[in-house]
Formats: sequence, structure tokens, C-alpha cells
Amino acid sequence: MVMGAHRRFEPISKCSSDGRSNQTVAADLDGTLLVSRSAFPYFMLVALEAGSLIRALLLLTSVPFVYFTYIFFSESVAIQTFIFIAFAGLKIRDIELVSSAVLPKFYAEDVHPETWRVFNSFGKRYIITASPRIMVENFAKNFLGADKVIGTELEVSKSGRATGFAKKPGVLVGEHKKAAVLREFGGDLPDLGLGDSKTDHDFMSLCKEGYMVPRTKIEPLPRNKLLSPVIFHEGRLVQRPTPIVSLLTFLWMPIGIVLSLIRVYVNVPLPEKIVRYNYKIMGIKLVVKGTPPPPPKAGQSGVLLVCNHRTILDPVVTAVALGRKISCVTYSISKFSELISPIKAVALSREREKDAAHIKSLLEEGDLVICPEGTTCREPFLLRFSALFAELTDRIVPVAIHTKQSVFYGTTVRGYKFFDPYFFFMNPMPTYEITFLNQLPSELTCRAGKSAIEVANYIQRVLGGTLGFECTNLTRKDKYSLMAGTDGQVATKKKEKS
Repeated sequence: MVMGAHRRFEPISKCSSDGRSNQTVAADLDGTLLVSRSAFPYFMLVALEAGSLIRALLLLTSVPFVYFTYIFFSESVAIQTFIFIAFAGLKIRDIELVSSAVLPKFYAEDVHPETWRVFNSFGKRYIITASPRIMVENFAKNFLGADKVIGTELEVSKSGRATGFAKKPGVLVGEHKKAAVLREFGGDLPDLGLGDSKTDHDFMSLCKEGYMVPRTKIEPLPRNKLLSPVIFHEGRLVQRPTPIVSLLTFLWMPIGIVLSLIRVYVNVPLPEKIVRYNYKIMGIKLVVKGTPPPPPKAGQSGVLLVCNHRTILDPVVTAVALGRKISCVTYSISKFSELISPIKAVALSREREKDAAHIKSLLEEGDLVICPEGTTCREPFLLRFSALFAELTDRIVPVAIHTKQSVFYGTTVRGYKFFDPYFFFMNPMPTYEITFLNQLPSELTCRAGKSAIEVANYIQRVLGGTLGFECTNLTRKDKYSLMAGTDGQVATKKKEKS
């Protein structure tokens, strides 16, 4: 094995992926399975989402010291520094939630295509990484099909919090990786080892074959090529927080807060027609397509505007696109949000008969917006549509909504929902695209004999086709179960947190 440590490893482009289904691969993560060689963005996401803004700022200020230590002294000490700042004092449960709800989206956007070609061809897949196992495991197993992640293990206090230190033998680099592979595999060593640096040579030398991932610029693998799509994800940041992106984000934040408050409170008391012009002045891009339905005539009930759900602002921006007041129904809204809402917002009770009566009453007053998905979805997917709305009227207008944001997401599951609109308007140029489709033909409504489920599914398909989104049978409950460990039932309080 000593001689093996001096083996020269060929580039991964020369590695065949044929006939590997009965073999075992052991691959490094950062710089190997991932394009990025630095794990900083993922530590930053844990520090911010499971910790606090102050913790995230402290992690960012440590970058010069950590990178200097990494290059000139010790990779192990550098990584341990990141681990301590990002994890010390955090509840393990919070770290697990961030690892399952926030990190997969960013990991999925960073997968190395050539390494994935090889890794995906193996029957048994192991990842050997210096990153904390708890941080990597969910993504590795669910999206890369890894059988096991062998990573740095965190010390945990009796109260269930991370101490910020690694369990013995410490951070898995160099000889520690080699020892971990020997402990895991014994005499039946992996067929192939993949790495990107000299510190990976120790464990790669144990494998029957070994290949290096060169440090060349390459585009990450498209996310739809992974084993599973990323449908739900949490967290406020849109872009992967590299040190430069993190610095620019924090510098923009105070400007964004002021801009957001102006965008919200200046427009609240104004008529919708004026608000649309204000949007242009304030850098909010509103694109309206299709033909908006005309206002209801005297004595006529309003139309039901059935929208897919992107942010809490969907009904408000739809009213601006129409240029008139409308009402909306929602599954949860705080008293303060209801008070400052520029349109009438009524919370549904989840009691079928009571909600049906509310919706009918609101339709008698005028046009009404409803989002039958019951919750927002950031990705190009539509959740299952609740069919209740289809039973209440045959005057249905599907409305396709798409949003674009460059810095912050205006939705959350675990955070304070009260801040959602403010985060959306903190983006430099937030964009709303609203497409009004034709009113549903009478022969496709419940009055013509169609079931409510048939009508709901048809509208979901129409909206999906218009937006280029994929229709799913997933529900609000599925989303909240994955990202928050709850069933999605949100209580209304002065401060609403789910």
C-alpha cells in the first residue's frame, strides 16, 4: 500500500462507465462530485438558516483567515474553523431541517457532469468527504443515490446541540479519509476511487482504480439529470452564497430593506391603476399577457380567478394587473397583514361548508382570486389543485403566474411569513408575469356534468402548459412535512411563524 500512495492517477475523462453495475465507487465531494472546490457556501447556508444573520456575518469575516490557513498550514484546521463558526450551539434538529430543505437545491446546481457520468454507473456508491455527514447525507442519498456518506462527525451535547467540534479522529482529510475507508470496507475495498486533490490520494490508493477530477472550468450538470427533481426548497437566498455573493448580499440588504418598505407602504393606499405606473418607477417589473376579464355588470356575480401560487403577493399583483379592486381567499393571514392588505383578504377555515359559503358570498361582491394549490411552490411544478372552487361557480378564469427574483425568495415555511412580501420587494428588480387565459367554456364546468376533480385537474394542466410547469399530485401537507416536519396547519397569531 505504501507503493500505492505514489500511483499516478489519470483524469476522469479516461474512466469508462461501462459494466460498473456490480462494482463499488468511493468519491470525494467538493471539487469531485461537485464543481465547486469550496464548501463555504453550504456552511454559510447552515449558519444563516439554522443560525442567525450575525453568525453568517462572522463566518464571512473568517474567510481570509480560513483560506490562508487552508493554503499554507492545514486543511483540517481550516475546515474545523468553518465547522465551529457555522455549527457551534445549533440544535441538531435545526441542522437536519436545513440539510433536507435548503441545501439540496444548491448542491443540485453544483454537480460535476463528468464525475456524475461515472458515479451514476456504479451499483454501490459511497461518498468520502471532509464536510459534516449531517450536512451532506440527505442530498447524497436522495439525489445522487449514495448508499452511504462517510463524513466528519459532529460532537453533540447532552442537550442535543452541536458543540462545534468534530468527533475523533477529527476532520476527514488525508490519512483520516484512508483510515475511514479501511474501517468501512475492511478487505473488500472499493473498485474505484475518485478525488480532486493530493489529500485524496491516500484513500484513492486503496482502490483498484483511481481517477482525478481536473481543476478546469466546466458547467454544472442540469438539475433534471439527477435521480430526483428538486420540487420543494426553503431558505431566503436565491444564489449560491460564495464569499463574493455573500458580501454583495449583505451590502445590498440595508438598501433593499429601505427600498422594500417604500415599495410596500407607498402603494398600499393608492388605486390599482396608479400602482401599476408606480411599479415602473420603483423598479418592479409587471408583465401582463392575455385579455383580463371585464368588471362584473350590475347584478352579476364576479368571476373566479384561479391562479397557481408563487408568493403571498399573487392576489395583490393580480388586482394591479386588472386595474381594480378584487377580493382573495387564503389559508392563513396575520391580523396585521390583513389590516394593511390593499385588497380584501379572507382566511379559509378548512371547514368545507363554511369555506364554500365564504367563497360564494365574496363572488356576489365581485371578482375573487383563489390559489387552489394551498401553498406556494418556487420551482416549475404545480401542486395538486383542491377541487372545492369548481363546485361554486361556472365563471372561472385561469390565471398563470410566474415570478423572478435575483437575491431573496419571498416565501418561507420555517421563517416568519409576515416578512414574505418585504423580502420579495427587497430584490433589485422583482418581476411578476401574469397571463390571463380565456374563461373556462361552460361545457367544461360542473354545471355541464363534469366532476369538480375533473375541472380542477383540467385547469391545473392548462396552467402547467401555459407556464411550461410540470403537474404533480403533491400537496401542502407534503411540502410542510418535508421542510418543517409539520402537517402544514398554520395558526394565525400576531406574529405568524410556521
